[in-house]
Amino acid sequence: MIKKSLPKIVLLLLVMVLVVNTSAATCNIIIITDPTGKDPNGAAGGSMSFAENMFQSTFIMSKEHHFTVLSGGEGNQTPRLGAIVETIKRLNNGESASNAASAASNFPGIRIMCGGPTIGAAVGGSFDVYVVTVDDDGTITATPASGGLASLPPGKKGAIIHLRNTHGNPLYGSSTTVRKDTAIMIGKMIRDGYPATEILGASFEMVAKNAGEKYGGGGNNLVSSLTTGDMFTPSKLNTTGYPLDEPYSKSCPECGWSVSFPAGENYHTCPYDGTALKTIYAYDLLKDSITVTKNSTNVYIYGTDNVGVSGTTKEIVQYSVKKKGYNTATIASDINKAIDNSYLLGVNYIEPKDINIVESTRSVGIYFNPLPNHRSSPSWNLPINSSILDIVGSIQTAIGLILIILVLFRSTLFSSFNKNRR
Repeated sequence: MIKKSLPKIVLLLLVMVLVVNTSAATCNIIIITDPTGKDPNGAAGGSMSFAENMFQSTFIMSKEHHFTVLSGGEGNQTPRLGAIVETIKRLNNGESASNAASAASNFPGIRIMCGGPTIGAAVGGSFDVYVVTVDDDGTITATPASGGLASLPPGKKGAIIHLRNTHGNPLYGSSTTVRKDTAIMIGKMIRDGYPATEILGASFEMVAKNAGEKYGGGGNNLVSSLTTGDMFTPSKLNTTGYPLDEPYSKSCPECGWSVSFPAGENYHTCPYDGTALKTIYAYDLLKDSITVTKNSTNVYIYGTDNVGVSGTTKEIVQYSVKKKGYNTATIASDINKAIDNSYLLGVNYIEPKDINIVESTRSVGIYFNPLPNHRSSPSWNLPINSSILDIVGSIQTAIGLILIILVLFRSTLFSSFNKNRR
């Protein structure tokens, strides 16, 4: 619950202010296709940017109250923290999206966008947006707005898209056109019945390719409380996140087996059935990760922040469930095989008791134990005592030293040998 977690969020953001060159998201989008909140994919939101340090604080989500807070702007990072906290407080107290987003006006240069399936959406502070509404008769209206406060009223289908270009972006100057084109595309997709989560993926694709504001960031499903989490955010401080317009993984269309990049570069066919692998782009993976389907499996990772563990584990679990069902023993076995094959690094083997399955919600929780002393893989379970290996290693070292001596003094040894023969 975000109410209970608010002090932790504040602490996290304060740490970021102190140790990181924090950046602001330059693309914020909230889309609502079902304002009743009944469609599990009826509301979505997310952020991305060309800038560095696109951490999850730029797309905060409340699983309890089903709202998201997206931040940005060109102001100092400390006022942005204040605007985020004040917005969350207002939303937790039941205030409207408009009242909550208006908090940004008290913090110069800051932008706050917030919304949810039943409360509508709003943006306050410093922004350049299009507000899109779609009437029941299919009429699409896309209205530009800049600065102050703009909103999508509760009960309306529509969206708000903010887009500016980051300085240094090779496509600088494209945001005005792309903002409008993306807004129109969003309106058409809402009219044609696409869910919000799928529209968000298509919008990120268009912005990433045509405006260059392409680094994650990520997205949230505001009804079903699914998020991409750290899937696309930077793994190191002061670096960019994952490019949303680039390949992320390869997948077998027959059995569902998949492998992430860069390891995916080494695979062209499925190792199980030989089927040609399909390349999955990041914007499609974002859409798939937050879209609920009858065949989807929601995977939650606990106990480790190691790079790549979350994404790879999700792919392994989804493959295992698809092929063998919700079975803790087989899921544990598949994960441990991935550890043996070095697909998962820095975590210990797991047991069935480390897996929590809630089949009614198609959810699987995996609890990892990080390896001590920064080890990348568990120690081998060898049939011989490790002391024997130490002895063998010592013998090899001794033989190596003898060979080095022979090489260094071979001319002297040859001379001595010839003298003795005489």
